[in-house]
Amino acid sequence: MQQNQPSVRHSVEKKTRFWIHVYPSFFSILQWTILSIFLGLLIGSASAGFLQSLNWTTDFRETHLWVIVFLPICGFGIGLLYHYYGKEVVSGNNLLIDTIHKPKKTIPFIMVPFIYLGTIATHFFGGSAGREGTALQMAGAIADQFSKPFKLSKSDRKILLIAAVAGGFGSVFGTPLAGAIFALEFFLIGKINYKAIFPALLTSIFADIVTKFWGTPHTDYQIDIVPTITFSTVLYAILGGIVFGICAAIFSKLSHQTSNLFKTTISYPPFRPFIGGIIVASAIWMIGSTKYIGLGIPTIVDSFENQLPIYDFAIKMAFTIITLSAGFKGGEVTPLFFIGATLGSTLSLFIPLPTALLAGMGFVAVFSGATNTPIACTFMAIELFGIENGVYFAISCVVSYLLSGHQSIYNSQKIGDPKHVFFQKKKEKDCMKCSLFL
Repeated sequence: MQQNQPSVRHSVEKKTRFWIHVYPSFFSILQWTILSIFLGLLIGSASAGFLQSLNWTTDFRETHLWVIVFLPICGFGIGLLYHYYGKEVVSGNNLLIDTIHKPKKTIPFIMVPFIYLGTIATHFFGGSAGREGTALQMAGAIADQFSKPFKLSKSDRKILLIAAVAGGFGSVFGTPLAGAIFALEFFLIGKINYKAIFPALLTSIFADIVTKFWGTPHTDYQIDIVPTITFSTVLYAILGGIVFGICAAIFSKLSHQTSNLFKTTISYPPFRPFIGGIIVASAIWMIGSTKYIGLGIPTIVDSFENQLPIYDFAIKMAFTIITLSAGFKGGEVTPLFFIGATLGSTLSLFIPLPTALLAGMGFVAVFSGATNTPIACTFMAIELFGIENGVYFAISCVVSYLLSGHQSIYNSQKIGDPKHVFFQKKKEKDCMKCSLFL
């Protein structure tokens, strides 16, 4: 009996080596499936808690508008928190991108409570911000805590962070396919890490499932009229994409310039969101409306049903740029949805396409141009609005991406393969130049 044990062990080892040799990806698939389920549970639960907190915060603010008076004090508090205790994580999404490019020390877990509290406070007191930045940072910081215990290589750690970003994005917007592709696109322009596709997709799907399991709702958008694709409608879609791309480039450029202005004119960091809070709170009082603060979901929904004023997108852009450039926390993406959807709604006055379709095109196309993620944005539009309008979404997203000239809201975003880039910004000139590298 004892003599048979070595032979059995040898047989098992031989079969294991055979499977590894013939199907080398099998164990990799198994490993990343287990890790993706684990990440999906953690990230999906974190996103659910964050989104439900944000819904409560928004409802409370809208029924107690007096809290907006304290926006400057809120800003000062956020500034103090990050200045004295959160300098390592103040760069936010750019820290995630830098870590993916060159993994060094583990992302501090303190990023999770800091970005959560900063975002909730920003929305509670009336700042204009989004939510994706918070979801991505929470997901990335949570996931990176397991890179050392799991003894991941540098390459696998990059994949882990990409998968985490996918889970954060997919769960917070309810778009798992877009979440996976966004994670592959957003940190490197023109090049995709194909090794990360499977973990990113699974993590995004599992995180979305968990978020929905916790009863967290997502907004539904409707585009009822689908025009037939003709030569003229394609040209109209290109024209819309051009406008959306210019809008995205302006947003990105003004965001960086305003941020630099705050930094150069106000030396003490906590005073920057304090001054920004005064500006935003004063503007809310002068306008007499809370339409342009917070996420702005009701206005986004309205843009699919009605032609909105031509100034809506510009005012939201100004509120968001001041809020985030001053040092408040949140994200840019949902405000970009607002800006794009309201701009598209306005364009229906001049472009003969349905209002809802143009609002949907703007919703994703301005986001595409500001983040250089045209494929992810196309999939996001299909997941949110249906595949029937897929051609229009794809055209507007790609054209917007090209027209933005790689102006990006992410400073750390890099160009992966300039040989396959149509539009490339020259550092020494403040302009955009069209060129085709063959």
